[in-house]
Parts: sequence; structure tokens; C-alpha cells
Amino acid sequence: MAAQTQDAPTRKKIIENKKPPIDYYKAISHQRDTTYLDTTLTIKKNYSFNYLRSDTFELLPFSNVGQTYNALTINTTSNRLKPLFAAQSHHYGFKEIEDVSYYNVPTPLTEIYFKTAFEQGQQLDAFFTINTSEQFNFSLAYKGVRSLGSYQQSLTSTGNLLISSNYHTKNNRYNARFHIASHAILNRENGGLTANSLALFANNDPEFSDRGRLDVNFEDAENTLEGLRFYGNHEYAFIQKKDSTSTTALTIGNAVWYEDKLFEYRQATAYENYGASYEATNLLTKTKLEDFNIQAYARFDSKLLGNFKAFTTFTDYNYGYDTSLVLESGLIPNRIKGAILAAGGAYEKVYKGFSLKAEAAINVSGDLDGNYINASAGYTLNKDNKAQASLRVHSAAPNFNFQLYQNDYVNYNWKTEFNNIKTQEFRFDLQSKKIANISLSYTGIDDYTYFGIDIPETPQEDTFYRPTPQQFDARVDYLKIKAEREVNWRKFALNNTVMYQEVLSGSPVFNVPQIITRHSLYYQDHLFKNALFFQTGINVKYFTSYNMNGYDPVLAEFYVQNDEAIGGFPIVDLFFNAKIQQTRIFLKWEHINSMFASKNQYFSAPGYPYRESLIRFGFVWDFFL
Repeated sequence: MAAQTQDAPTRKKIIENKKPPIDYYKAISHQRDTTYLDTTLTIKKNYSFNYLRSDTFELLPFSNVGQTYNALTINTTSNRLKPLFAAQSHHYGFKEIEDVSYYNVPTPLTEIYFKTAFEQGQQLDAFFTINTSEQFNFSLAYKGVRSLGSYQQSLTSTGNLLISSNYHTKNNRYNARFHIASHAILNRENGGLTANSLALFANNDPEFSDRGRLDVNFEDAENTLEGLRFYGNHEYAFIQKKDSTSTTALTIGNAVWYEDKLFEYRQATAYENYGASYEATNLLTKTKLEDFNIQAYARFDSKLLGNFKAFTTFTDYNYGYDTSLVLESGLIPNRIKGAILAAGGAYEKVYKGFSLKAEAAINVSGDLDGNYINASAGYTLNKDNKAQASLRVHSAAPNFNFQLYQNDYVNYNWKTEFNNIKTQEFRFDLQSKKIANISLSYTGIDDYTYFGIDIPETPQEDTFYRPTPQQFDARVDYLKIKAEREVNWRKFALNNTVMYQEVLSGSPVFNVPQIITRHSLYYQDHLFKNALFFQTGINVKYFTSYNMNGYDPVLAEFYVQNDEAIGGFPIVDLFFNAKIQQTRIFLKWEHINSMFASKNQYFSAPGYPYRESLIRFGFVWDFFL
């Protein structure tokens, strides 16, 4: 009896001290889909070990971490009913409402992401979450980046803070979620290399292997994008599903969010190649947006009929500047203000492998028209094969900076009256482990809006032509096919991704490379009695030459240009990744092939060279208390 008495508490202590299973650490998305913490090491983790923490197959980064990305494909899948803010090229690092997750963990969880930057600086993404009880969770995340860059005047600095929490009652009848997101993204701008420096770079002059010696167009400009958002959502289940035999549930909810954004462009001295300016020194332009939203919704879930949702959203927006501008051509006002009342609904049903989804919304009143309809049908044959077809119809006003913009440079002031951009898209997706993951989409766009340089057939002397907002008076038709497949042989693997794009009409304003490919050949194994798992290999990315969009630092936007073809160069990386317990270590020699090039033809945009060869190190460390 005495031995049993002593042994019982010991067994209990062992059970109590046992680490909970990894799938107990849950993340809940904005759409209320639940996933659990993934500490595995895969080739996809290698692809997403970057500033954005996501796969950048369809993007081309600029030379410094924290700068913008040039899009190799154009994404038209947004369901927005109102215009977006200015400086969209700097929004890659922004966490929108749909990007925020909420957590439920049995013990405190911390994740630290670290990666070396370019020249002076580092990047850190730290996250901590804890459940104070089974009902309440709190999380805190901070993303900080500071990197000097290889070229003059290319410093970047990022400071993003995210606080989130969620709560539910013991019976799960009432649920509430809340988050605060603060963003501050600073980029020093240099306008790209001068014409003489571009020639020295292209000829790979050995005296300028230190890229900091190359001259840039200006050294006194920077822009800052800041944002602050408060979001809250709560809901109550009038009829609750208590167990798997329950057939119906009825929930009503309410969401409120407010967002304040600011974009600033500052320059010490006006740059003559941008044309005349209202100020010769100390140029400063502030663009602001205040956006307030209230949404009410109801969900009805039925085992027999499916899941229904109805919602209505009120939006009050205020975009613009502090002063109006009077020109010979007319008045440029300082504000776009208004309110929108939108209504919509959604439906979802899964039955014997078939899945049906539909969602629609429309602005029923207010100053802006907008609507969208999404519908999809899918079938799951088995765990290895799934197919889905979808249709999307969307109409929305162009972004605010297409409609109204002010700046100290004379050429950067306008007020337009554009039509809504109207998009129709058909898409087919096949997920098959034996064949490949294939997606095919056909997109048609009417009244496509873009920034472009409109130069007359007989340009006037001493006239500087800069990007202006324009609307295409014909139709854009765009075909995109993407296939992904990994082939494994013993401890070797070859991961392949290929994308084919064709602009069937509208190519003068819609530029994308015809082919983008990425291939990763690697070897993986365990060492030290399975204590360490590693992957090592080579990654090659390539895209065909095309008229790549140019970058404008005053707007912090990309514009269409058809004078300079860029691309047709490979990007080769060598990598070694390892996993020890819950820590993943990444070592990569980036763009190694640039060391052997006699001519430098790699650019992220006209005038902006792509990254140099560099060895970078980092890790992701998950640890539990």
C-alpha cells in the first residue's frame, strides 16, 4: 500500500507535466476556419521564409528587404465594394482584417522569426499568445525591420504591432473577437540609378562592385505609410448546436471597425526630372483616409439545407488633403467623402463529396456603386483528388488615388471621373497528388484603370511626362494556367511550379511575363539519431522577358511602360535548412549565378537592379511554457 501511495502522485505528476499535443495549439482565421501550429520543415516553408512570411512565386522583390515587390502576375480576386487607399505598392506588409488570426492554446506559445538583412540591420517577427482561461485568449505580435540596403538611399524601416484577443462563454453561446493593428512602413527613395550608373552596372564594371558607389537620381526623399485599426466582432447563438445530432443553429452578430491611414512623401529639394514644383525645398504631401464601418449579420446553419448568412454594412469614409488646389484647368478639391450602405448574403452546402458556395453583395445606397457575385461548385473524389469550378463577377470604383491626388509636384495633381472597373472571371482548380495541382483562370476586365505615361507623338521640349491615372477604353482578356507537382525518389525531391500567362487583348496596358517557372531539387534526411532533420539543394526561378511595370516613388505605385523589356534571367539559390525539435534553421546563398555574369541584366523594375549575391541566415523558433 505504501508503494502504491508513493507511485500514484508520481504518475499523476508525469501526466500533468506532459506537453499537450501540437494540434491543441489552434489558430482561428477571420473566416472562422481552424488550423493548428505547424512546426514541420518542408520545401514550402523554405519558400515562405521571407519578409512577407508567404510564398512569393508571383512576386519579384526589390534590392532591399522591406521594399516593394513588382508583380509578375496581376491578381483580380478582390471582393471590395469601395476604393482602396493610396500607395498600394507598400501594402504588401500590411495585415488586413482578413489576415488576422485568433488563437486558442493550452499553454503559452512564443514564436520568433529572425533573418539577416542587407548591410546594416536585421528583421524580426515575434509572436506570443496565452490563454488566461479556457475561454479567453490574448496574443501580441511585433514585426520590426531595419535594413540599410546595398544601394544609396535605399534604407527601409518597418514597425508593425498586432494585438488580438478572443473570448467565449463556457457553453459557447457567446463569442467575441478583438484586434488592434498598427503599421509604420518607411522607405527612403532614390529614384533608381542614373543613366551613367546603369551603364556601369550593366557592363559589370569591377570598380563598382560595391553598389553603394553607383549614383542614384536623388538622395533626399522618403515616403511613409502608416495605419491604425481597431476591430471588434461579437455574436450570440439563439439556437445552438449542442452535439453532432443537432440539425440547426441560429446566430446573430455585429462587427465594428475603424481604420486611419496616412501616406507621406517628403523630399528636401525638388527633382527637376519630375517637372515643375510648387515648392523648391522641403516638399511634403500628406494623404489621409478615415474609414468607419458597422456590420450586422445573421447565420442559419442547417444540416439538411446548408449554411446561410445575411449581412448589411454601413461605411463612412473620408479621403484626401487639408487644402484645395485652384488651377487654370479647374479646381482640384481636397476631399472625397461619403457613406455607403451595402447588403449581401452567402450560402454553403457540403453533401457526399459535393460542395456548393455562393456569396453576393451590393451597395444599395450611397455615393459609390459596387457589387460582386461569387459562386463555386466542387467535388472531392477522395483524399487525393479534388476539383472545383468557380465564377466571379465584380464591379468597384478605382482606388482613391486614381480619383484624387495632390502633391507639391505640378504633374502629380488630378481629379478624375472614372467608370467602375468591371471584372468577370472563370476559374477551374484541380488538386491531385498523382497528377498535379492545376489552376486555370480566364479573366475579362472592362474599364481597366492603371497608371501610365501618356507621351504625345510630338513631345514638347522641356515638358516632363510622369505617370497619370488612365482608363482603358477597350477590354482586357487574360488567361492564366498554373501547375505544381513534386516528384520524389528515395531521399531526393524535385518540386516544380510552372505558370503560363497570355493577354489575349489589352496587352498595351496589361503587361505580364508569358512564362514563370520555379524548380527546386533537394535532398533530405535525418542525422544524429533522428534528432536533426535537414533539406539541402538548389532553387531556380525564371520568367520570360516582358515590358515590366515601372516604379514611381512619389505615388509609391507601379505604372505601365512599353519602352523597356526586362526579364529572361534566372535566379539561382543554394539552400540548407534544418529542424531541431521546434526550431527551423534556414541558410541560403541567394542569386549565386550573378557572381558569374559578364553582363548584369537583372532588374526589379526599370532603373532598379535586383538583389546581389548574398548569404543570408535565419530561423523560426517555436517554444512552449
